[in-house]
Amino acid sequence: MAQASHSVQIPVSSDKVWDFVSNIEKWATLVPAYKEHKDIDESTSIWTFEGSFKGISKTVEMEIKIVEFNEPSNIKFDIKGISDNFSGGGEFKAEETVGSTAMTGTIEVNAGGLSGAVLTPVIKMVLPKVTTRLTEKMARTIQA
Repeated sequence: MAQASHSVQIPVSSDKVWDFVSNIEKWATLVPAYKEHKDIDESTSIWTFEGSFKGISKTVEMEIKIVEFNEPSNIKFDIKGISDNFSGGGEFKAEETVGSTAMTGTIEVNAGGLSGAVLTPVIKMVLPKVTTRLTEKMARTIQA
């Protein structure tokens, strides 16, 4: 299993962070390698990503399901691979401090099946960068 976490301090209230993070439509397009997504229902969507790693291009589809809303402090979601055998989850937490909010993004992914042995080292290498980039982009967008 690969796990990554990144925290940022945003000079806004936790309500403003919650308003952004609680609406998946607002941050889906900020995920690195994002191509498109479609909503299945109010808590489930299918996301498509296109990326290349060491010269190999790959399209990945996954289901994102919001499993917990704890206003105004965190949102949790599950991840399930559609195009590949992987699963996981993540969350965004907000903790208000004096004059700002600490936001932490955490994502974990576990690759299974025969491809797991090949995918796991790649996921472990890429996941910290993706988590950091996503969290930083979200913070910039929230405070804009």
